[in-house]
Amino acid sequence: MSTPTWPTVVVLYADQRPPGMHAVEKHANVRYVTVEQLSHALRGADVLFVWDFLSEALRDAWPAATDLRWVHIASAGVDRLLFPELVDSDVVVTNSRGVFERPIAEYVLATVLAFAKDLAMTWSLQVRRTWHHRETERVQDTHALVLGTGPIGREIARLLSCVGIRVAGVGRTARTGDPDFGVVHACSELGEVVGAADTLVIAAPLTESTRGLIDATVLGRMKPTARLINVGRGPIVDTDAVLEALRSGRIAGAALDVFPEEPLPADHPLWTTPGAVISPHMSGDVVGWLDTLADLFVAAFDRWRRDEPLPNVVDKHLGYVPTESAS
Repeated sequence: MSTPTWPTVVVLYADQRPPGMHAVEKHANVRYVTVEQLSHALRGADVLFVWDFLSEALRDAWPAATDLRWVHIASAGVDRLLFPELVDSDVVVTNSRGVFERPIAEYVLATVLAFAKDLAMTWSLQVRRTWHHRETERVQDTHALVLGTGPIGREIARLLSCVGIRVAGVGRTARTGDPDFGVVHACSELGEVVGAADTLVIAAPLTESTRGLIDATVLGRMKPTARLINVGRGPIVDTDAVLEALRSGRIAGAALDVFPEEPLPADHPLWTTPGAVISPHMSGDVVGWLDTLADLFVAAFDRWRRDEPLPNVVDKHLGYVPTESAS
């Protein structure tokens, strides 16, 4: 792909511009815009950097993107970008794979341990200055099932295995001998194997095959002592079904970092449901993450302007970066 000597890069941001963009500004005309300005800014633009990764504004602004050749998003998930017109176009889409794997895995491990060691009750008792001795669970030799066998799911599997948790995966196709999961079950087998899991972790991208996958049927086949952790995408999980499963004691707990509607409305019953742990889509966000995300784009832009292969190219029909295309 040949690139112009002075391309135009549009950066879509919300409250704060990405740091460290000086290297891009030396080689491109950079337009920093908010949602309201996007359509106008896209006219004649070659590259779009979606720094505001929660925005879906590109769909409405798409008719103006007649010269666009590359879209990069500052997130691992790309579901907000994959509307039909973009999918069917020649525009290359890349994501920020490689930034979030370890932080999200640490979040999952922390949540597993917090459930097992009953830390919420410990804090509640401390606030009430109540000395109440009790026994907690051990995580060694428990079984975790991870839906999603990409880089995030694999890092979760590796970290959980370090504390003695037995981990299996759920992916597109069944296989054995996987280096991180050992056994990977096909997604179609989820209902058959979920009953053996003490923890079900959702780390899959949002695609047509995963949307609504964790429904009342799947939850109904889990152990009453099992917990659900969702660090993937909100629409993969039926939130109403989770609410009912918690209220009825069908499952013991649910740690939800993502939701179909974000922010989760203040009056949503999940906030006060026993067994629910709510976090504001932050499992991958650690100190320094914004600098890392910006640096990733800067490095990719340098490759793009030199006509070198881009990293993290998304298969727009699959909805994620295939493993063999990650680097």
